[in-house]
Amino acid sequence: MLQTGIVGLPNVGKSTLFNAVTKTRKAAAANYPFCTIEPNVGVVKVPDDRLKPLAEITQNDIVIPAAIEFKDIAGLVKGANKGEGLGNRFLAQIRECHALIQVVRCFEDDDIVHPMGSVDPIRDIEIINAELILADIASLERKRDKFIKLSRGNDKVARAGVELIDKLLPHLNEGKPANTWPVTHEEEAILHSFFLLSSKPTLFAANVAEEDLVDLEENPNLGHVEQYAERHLDSECMGLSARLESELGDLSGEEAKEFMAILGVENSGVSELIRTVYRLLGLVTFFTHNEEEVRAWTIPQNTKAPRAAGLIHTDFERGFIKAEVVSCHDLFAAGSGLAAREAGAYRLEGKDYAIRDGDVVLFRFNPGAS
Repeated sequence: MLQTGIVGLPNVGKSTLFNAVTKTRKAAAANYPFCTIEPNVGVVKVPDDRLKPLAEITQNDIVIPAAIEFKDIAGLVKGANKGEGLGNRFLAQIRECHALIQVVRCFEDDDIVHPMGSVDPIRDIEIINAELILADIASLERKRDKFIKLSRGNDKVARAGVELIDKLLPHLNEGKPANTWPVTHEEEAILHSFFLLSSKPTLFAANVAEEDLVDLEENPNLGHVEQYAERHLDSECMGLSARLESELGDLSGEEAKEFMAILGVENSGVSELIRTVYRLLGLVTFFTHNEEEVRAWTIPQNTKAPRAAGLIHTDFERGFIKAEVVSCHDLFAAGSGLAAREAGAYRLEGKDYAIRDGDVVLFRFNPGAS
């Protein structure tokens, strides 16, 4: 399962946001640095409005949504790449993640100590990114020495690695993250093998006060983060209140709606955040159903039908024959599976078909294949 790490400075709301996203109290949220040492990990259901109508059409009561994993990582501090504040340990935890949510404090609160003494989101972002970039520089310099030794033996992969590192290091030394490097298609696989911290897709979560949610544009810090993330980091940003989202997680659906109405807030930010991370991870959802359940499955974009079938059971991939596919939107428009078949919405696809987001699939396979 792909994992998303929640990172940032201490006392910016990371653990509070983790509790909100996972709807748990697994992460301790306290007013002092390094409240979190060991990372908290939680599996999160991906909100999907297509599951309910699909369950109704297929007459199923059991619905199993797609899921991704979130990891709450302890706050980084300046000098983390050199081990400050257990930094090496926390950076290693980040390296295991496939995407990042960087929580940035955009609220004032005298009762919550800011480790830098004041609220300045751009400064905070630059501190975190500098630590990630410096860790990447050190990692690449070690890899370069190793590749140089291997390239003496006419290792073409090692030689290509040295060439890419020599291009990338000046970029990083300018304080620019690896995800803003204009990598070519040929270089992409090599860059991916480096597992660089600053190359991970990142969503900036601007943590604002509850009262700011009524009109987010009134919070100047949010605007600064949005502009900085887009111009300098090629990343997205969204504003939310981690504290409010955590409180909503303790309420029923109706209670949460009433609470938001009192505050003058239309929607919870957690669902949007989860969907955005899902997209940043390059994932799509396909659906299956039988007489027992409707289930959403998570696959990377451009996954071929046999590989998708293998998620359900290895026999499905090994003995794959065809995939019977209908778009969920065509199925909803028809109103039933029978009507969709009569309208010609179902189609048979072969081994080269890449499963699309929203496909409802029945895999045909040879159970005796080996």
